[in-house]
Amino acid sequence: MNITTIGVDLAKAVFQVHGVDGRGKVVVRRSLRRQQMLPFFARLAPCLVGMEACGSAHYWARALATLGHEVRLMPPQFVRPYVKTNKHDVADAEAICEAVGRPTMRFVAIKSEAQQSLLALHRARSGMVKARTGQANQIRGLLGEFGRVVPRGLGPLLRTLPEWLEDPESGLPEPLRGLLARLYEHLQAVHRHVQELETEIVAWHRQSEASRRLAEVPGIGPLTASALVASIGDIRHFHSGRQLAAWLGLVPRQHASGGKARLLGISKRGDTYLRTLLIHGARAVVRHARTPGDWLQRLLTRRPTNVATVALANKNARIVWALLAHDRRYQADWALCQ
Repeated sequence: MNITTIGVDLAKAVFQVHGVDGRGKVVVRRSLRRQQMLPFFARLAPCLVGMEACGSAHYWARALATLGHEVRLMPPQFVRPYVKTNKHDVADAEAICEAVGRPTMRFVAIKSEAQQSLLALHRARSGMVKARTGQANQIRGLLGEFGRVVPRGLGPLLRTLPEWLEDPESGLPEPLRGLLARLYEHLQAVHRHVQELETEIVAWHRQSEASRRLAEVPGIGPLTASALVASIGDIRHFHSGRQLAAWLGLVPRQHASGGKARLLGISKRGDTYLRTLLIHGARAVVRHARTPGDWLQRLLTRRPTNVATVALANKNARIVWALLAHDRRYQADWALCQ
């Protein structure tokens, strides 16, 4: 079979492939079981393979690349316009095969196992932080029903609740004490897991020279720096700092018609986790901004705090690109030195 391009619709057990030759004629259209995937592509001559960037896509991209194929991943929303009929596996594979050959298509960088492993730590930590917050809120709600109010924050709750549980004069009913004790034990366990994951992430951060350089930027700490390095991978995929900021969804949405352009709020495209980390880090810098006359202080005098926070996150994203693309260290007075 003289196949030049193949589109693969990924799944858990049954995969659909659609292959064409150099003239665009359909050569193969079939479904494959999971165990048939690698033997099938091992028998083919090296060709262009397109897949949507979804679950297990990076694994299959690495596996097929070792067989000599050129693998390209595409965002699913960019493939959807090429589906000609109703959505099903055959139509999806054909659309992927069509989209991967487009000269203006945007592709997703294939992540290595090391990158995916670190990002798995980040995702697990993020999920546990949400679980910890939910458990703490549940305990606060139960205490509030009995007239007990704890100051905001996880620390006051972890310090105050044991005192109330041990105090027989606290006025908490006995059945509630047992329940709160179990919930408190679960909260402590989740909190301990979050701290352990953070320790692992920080240990990776200290071993990465690029991550340490990014952490020198105000508003970027070990968590944000390590997540950026693992997610970005090869910075050469981005031609400018603005392209990186747009990939993170930190640039304005544009609505233009009839020669009139209108800028709206930020696009919020891309990785929500990275964007959240950058904005939270920028918010910490804005909260402690005290230097009169600098860029951030002037911005705060004429724009709302949230707008200035997102603007600083956008600026930090561009600084990240400059540091990685030019292999530099952060200098606060770099513009003045030029």
